[in-house]
Amino acid sequence: MVDITQKQSTHRTAIAQAVVKVSSSITIKAIEQGTVPKGNVFEMSRAAGFLAVKKTSDLLPDCHPLPVEYCGITYEVNGLEILIEIVVKTFYKTGVEVEAMHGASVVALTMYDMLKPIDKGVEIHHIKLLKKTGGKSDIKSD
Repeated sequence: MVDITQKQSTHRTAIAQAVVKVSSSITIKAIEQGTVPKGNVFEMSRAAGFLAVKKTSDLLPDCHPLPVEYCGITYEVNGLEILIEIVVKTFYKTGVEVEAMHGASVVALTMYDMLKPIDKGVEIHHIKLLKKTGGKSDIKSD
């Protein structure tokens, strides 16, 4: 683990995304109408994402445990794709980009798990960091 004892705490934000693609508009309709057999896909996935963000350091050996002071997860349905966006914020010595990407990944995996009984063509795409601020290197989206 990297030594961060000499670093200064700053306000840090990371925004990550993942895309879940389904194979049928019937699947999107089931999600929106709340008829997926395993439950409410958006709310269950959101809860899983929150847990993933908070538990990142338990699963990824080089990640420092850190105080997550905000986590927001939003969804946008665009045709057969569901765009997942996750924002994580803290005031700490190290950034939250891995926490944001881990959260986006687990949200997408939870959706996959919940949808596989009704759609065998579900795919996960484009897990990536969109933006990070704070610390030495900011990465900003276009």
